[in-house]
Amino acid sequence: MNKSIKNILISQNAPSDLEQSQYKLLVDKYKLNLTFNKFFEVVKISNKEYRAQRINLLDYSAVIMTSKLAVDHYFSFAKQMRIVIPDDMKFFCITDSIANYLQTYIQYRKRKIFYGKLSFDELVEVIAKHSDEKYLFPCAEDASQASFKKLSAAGIDFTKIIMYRSQPKVLSNIDIKKFDMVVIFSPIGVKSFVENFPSVGSDDIIFAAFGQAAHAALKKAGIDVKIKAPTVKSPSMIMALDNFFESLAQTKTESKTTKKPKKTAKQA
Repeated sequence: MNKSIKNILISQNAPSDLEQSQYKLLVDKYKLNLTFNKFFEVVKISNKEYRAQRINLLDYSAVIMTSKLAVDHYFSFAKQMRIVIPDDMKFFCITDSIANYLQTYIQYRKRKIFYGKLSFDELVEVIAKHSDEKYLFPCAEDASQASFKKLSAAGIDFTKIIMYRSQPKVLSNIDIKKFDMVVIFSPIGVKSFVENFPSVGSDDIIFAAFGQAAHAALKKAGIDVKIKAPTVKSPSMIMALDNFFESLAQTKTESKTTKKPKKTAKQA
């Protein structure tokens, strides 16, 4: 690969403290220029769409929360419908940070709140210990079907309710020609890129992608992915980028050392 890679577009919001983030280590180590710009936005579904689901929040004794977005939209719709969430409503959160986030809307100490350690599988184990509850699962329109299948396999009585969706942003403020690499994290990010830059492909830019869903979406769009994560060697995107640039630097070094020295006048 002869092309110099310096300008990278990352389809996420910038870290709250870039100077203390792992991205800063990449910048310093490889002299990169990083631009952060989220490719999509999350929007609340319409009131008409909400009502069409014919779901009453108070018909359920427990709620499954897998993101802060789910928490925000659940309480937003409750307020909009003038529903007071009772003190005995149980909340099952995927992590303790999501559980703590509930304090934005309710008094934590008065509630029955449970949470897993990190993965959805761990949360299902916690939920299974309370299998007599009737669960409501606030989620996005494009939520992973895998989570629903795991709950069904565990015999959990649950109902999903769609409260928000992701939609592509207009990226007309981005001069895509100035970037050497684009890093994408989701199928909606891929959709947004393709809609905004239909004539740009892997012949023009190097693509890095996180997650099988993003890999598949890029492949479907006819775009080759040069850098993939997670893998055994690169469980995070930052590690994948680090390994890529490390390998690139090593290749360049080896190329220089294997070049034959030019003949001098005496040798000629």
